[in-house]
Amino acid sequence: MEKKLTEMNERYQELSEAIGQPEVVSDYPRYQRYLKELSALEPIVSTQKKLREVRRHIEEAEWLLSEPEFAEEARQEIAGLRVREKQLSDELYLLLIPRDPMDDRNVIMEIRAGAGGEEAALFAGDLLRMYMKYTEKAGLKLSLLSISETDLGGVNEALAMITGDSAYAIMKYESGVHCVKRVPVTESSGRIHTSTVTVAVLPEAEDVEVDLDPGELRIDVFHASGHGGQGVNTTDSAVRITHLPSGMVVTCQDERSQLENKAKAMKVLRSRLLDLKRQQQLASHAEARRSQIGTGDRSERIRTYYFNHDYVVDHRIGMTVNRTDNVMNGDLQALIDALRLADRTSRMKQQ
Repeated sequence: MEKKLTEMNERYQELSEAIGQPEVVSDYPRYQRYLKELSALEPIVSTQKKLREVRRHIEEAEWLLSEPEFAEEARQEIAGLRVREKQLSDELYLLLIPRDPMDDRNVIMEIRAGAGGEEAALFAGDLLRMYMKYTEKAGLKLSLLSISETDLGGVNEALAMITGDSAYAIMKYESGVHCVKRVPVTESSGRIHTSTVTVAVLPEAEDVEVDLDPGELRIDVFHASGHGGQGVNTTDSAVRITHLPSGMVVTCQDERSQLENKAKAMKVLRSRLLDLKRQQQLASHAEARRSQIGTGDRSERIRTYYFNHDYVVDHRIGMTVNRTDNVMNGDLQALIDALRLADRTSRMKQQ
């Protein structure tokens, strides 16, 4: 571990000096690559610096234990510093766990109404708005690619792209089955119903990762429907791509340009096929997955929103958050932070 930390510190210093060199600044791809690597190393170097500082203070305080007039004060200070040392040591250990190589990717998010009829569709719409609000707060951008709405304003299915720094690292734990327990607006007797919505969070695939044979694709164009404005809804701008070998169908209609919609639909299709490959790999390592925080099993019930009791429970980590309305208004950060920490802690134990 010490050897690894030394190498990281040396690399950090090397990169810090390199990004100021004219030949690096003028080479934009190289400059961006260095900045990205520097940004990844910074928390580790910073935490290690804080840890060294705390240990230096402990050594200084220990010298005072031999002085009767300062001994009691020194013992109290050392006790507090030991707690801080443990916190920083754990934090540094977590930071050294290898990141998911997909963490920096943009996200394709799919939201589908499940069991519960119209109430499930209404809840799917609620979740879509929740993610719109959360991504805005988190500095991410959510762009709606396509949406199928119901007469009552619910959502049968929605497809969106989320872009921004570490989008997949932030959003991946939202993948799974979301349950809601509440009295539906369609229920006249006031009985509480349970409905489900499936959320899939896929890392955006690079073109080189999934090779698509044009002969295996059927591409249809048609008029867009729903939101989009007059220009979108009156031209053949919407695109539907069918991947014949797998039967996957992707529809994109948010842009005025047919070419832009086609490009986005191809991104979604590549991401779905890459995810299918990852799911097959995960299935072959199912035993190892059981001790990890779920980020891929579409059938896993991950969270229940109890509107009648005004709290939300994440079943993977047993965390309860009060005030359902706050969560639905995009206050997800506490849940996401806890899930990320739990996952990293789980992976740390397997090192």
